[in-house]
Amino acid sequence: MLKKIRRFFLTLFLSSLVYVLITKFIEPPITVTQITNAFGLGLKRDYVSWNNMSYNIKLAALASEDQSFTDHMGFDWDAIEKSLHPKKKNKKSKIPLGGGASTISQQTAKNVFLWQGGRYDKYIRKIPEIYFTFLIEIIWGKQRILEAYLNVIETGPGCFGVEAAAQHYFHKSAKNLTRAEAAMIVAGFPNPKKFTANPMTGRVAWRYPQILREMNNIETDEDVVALLKK
Repeated sequence: MLKKIRRFFLTLFLSSLVYVLITKFIEPPITVTQITNAFGLGLKRDYVSWNNMSYNIKLAALASEDQSFTDHMGFDWDAIEKSLHPKKKNKKSKIPLGGGASTISQQTAKNVFLWQGGRYDKYIRKIPEIYFTFLIEIIWGKQRILEAYLNVIETGPGCFGVEAAAQHYFHKSAKNLTRAEAAMIVAGFPNPKKFTANPMTGRVAWRYPQILREMNNIETDEDVVALLKK
């Protein structure tokens, strides 16, 4: 019995490792979240390469979702500590405008390999999320993580990835998004089914100017410059 259990976990580990290696070079064929949405709102997606995403959408994602992305190894411990102790202030912590402790790396691991957690099953998902986050940090690297994130994240009603969002909202390629358009798309990330760029909902109208300011603040950071110039 013990031998079978060991074999089972070894098979899980090897298969997950192989899939992580494969998806370093190609986009995942489908994700659990995309499948569940396909039966309701439909599925609009068009994976594009790093060079076919505008500088603006990459910068907007970093500014809004994870300003410490270039500094951490998958987990922003300062943000996690602040989320656990909201009254404790840490001036050095770069907390994303969304206020959460989940990094772009964690969101990518969840979106590519796992599923969107509900109120209770998110605790079941947390251990494999940590595992996959470590794997992609080691195997993929920062550029690939950000590229995959911008390709698989839900960006609008039935839309996944920034290319689908750019076409849906602005009738243009993600490569040609302006700073304001990129900020509008990212402003809807907390709930893209509800917060839309066109027609622009109140939350997007309120939040995207904040993202624009943060884009200006972080784009001179040497690590951000090094990542986005590739």
